[in-house]
Amino acid sequence: MRSVRLVLFVALVGCGCSEREVATSAEDSEKTVESGPKDSPPPDLRTRTTGDDWPAFLGPTGDSVSREKGILKEWPKGGPRVVWQQPLGIGYSMPTVSRGRLFVFDRIRNRCRLRCWNAETGASIWAFEYDTTYRDQYNYNGGPRCSPVVDGNRVYAFGPEGMLHCIRAADGKLVWKLDTKDEFGVIQNFFGVGSTPVVEGDSLLVHVGGSPKGSDKIDVDELKGNGTGLVALDKYTGKLKWKVSDELASYSSPVVRTFAKRRLALVFARGGLIGVDVRTGKQDFRYPWRSTLLESVNASNPLVVGNRVLITECYGIASSLLQLKPGGFTKVWTDEDKGPRQRRLLCHWMTPIHADGYVYGSSGRHTKEAELRCVELATGKVAWKEPGLTRSSLLLVDGHFVCLGEDGWLRLLRVNPKKYDEVASIQLRMPGKDGKHDPDGEELLDYPCWAAPILSNGLLYVRGEKRLVCLELIPAKK
Repeated sequence: MRSVRLVLFVALVGCGCSEREVATSAEDSEKTVESGPKDSPPPDLRTRTTGDDWPAFLGPTGDSVSREKGILKEWPKGGPRVVWQQPLGIGYSMPTVSRGRLFVFDRIRNRCRLRCWNAETGASIWAFEYDTTYRDQYNYNGGPRCSPVVDGNRVYAFGPEGMLHCIRAADGKLVWKLDTKDEFGVIQNFFGVGSTPVVEGDSLLVHVGGSPKGSDKIDVDELKGNGTGLVALDKYTGKLKWKVSDELASYSSPVVRTFAKRRLALVFARGGLIGVDVRTGKQDFRYPWRSTLLESVNASNPLVVGNRVLITECYGIASSLLQLKPGGFTKVWTDEDKGPRQRRLLCHWMTPIHADGYVYGSSGRHTKEAELRCVELATGKVAWKEPGLTRSSLLLVDGHFVCLGEDGWLRLLRVNPKKYDEVASIQLRMPGKDGKHDPDGEELLDYPCWAAPILSNGLLYVRGEKRLVCLELIPAKK
């Protein structure tokens, strides 16, 4: 395997300039740089004066909810203005945005690459690459599933093969790296590593789910855990602080919230939901929740509303709402004993969104059966359901949902618990030479669009199989 390579892109890619690649030597790229509490964030590149960063998976609050206001509620014929668009390598993750920098994680041939672009222009700033041999067992693509996570001057990238890198945000230099497969005995599960880590204080929480030595020789249905279901790493060094749980890894990411004056990490692992005290690393409770199908996975994040937690999956047992209490929980309602037609919400990978007592999410395992649903949280009653949108992802902003279907259709919906309330819809196309909408232009988003839209400083980012597109959803203030 070749050494990790650090590549600096100094040209303005995507802005009409030619691309020039300046690479350091392989020996230099293996050298780490120091990072600690005094390592200040890089200079702010933003020129837009209002809005928020989007530094982690599902945004600053981890629930795909934006605080920004002033979105375009009447879309022109071609949809919101295309600010820039860039080709991507393979992968399924969305980028993150911090201080005017956009961090995108993808794969080209046998290398995973973390790239830093100017968030407002798409101009390339730097790129970090490493070799990977990951191959998906089910013929999905071999690119990253996890979004980069930005914390100050550090960016964390968790690859599909289990390599975890900490990279300096300012210049793309390596701070530390950890091979979770070797360190914790991770056995490749159905679709590789897909749980994005979470920064909590001075720790990086990683849903690892390793197995005892020699487990690579047994069948996947016989795998057992080795106490690394959730690990806390020192975010500055990558050193292990604590580990807990024999749960194997899922594709759901940890969610950290305060309950009864304690910070709990909620992890929807392969076998169910666990709650862990992040201060002590001690497991608070476990709630088994997994379909009996061998190839079932849990991928939607836990949704926390006050002291209640909703978990949902799409392989058979659907949803369950829990009321948390110190050391445990009580069930509010559950789909466990419901027939197929009575199950409330079956989210595949989308994390449902709460608004004013109702939960909205894409329900259904397969494209043809998928429908957008609105469910009353307290009772589990389905308020409405809308078929025909394909499997979709939502972003809540300014009283509306931005809805991206896996087929590339982008929609704007009013938040309305009484009915499906569509305001606008568009199949994005390449603008004409005059920069205006071209109804015959190339479609900008190819199937599958499986990553949730993100919004930062008024700019909406959406991705398809081959391209990332930046749209102006909130006009810049002059």
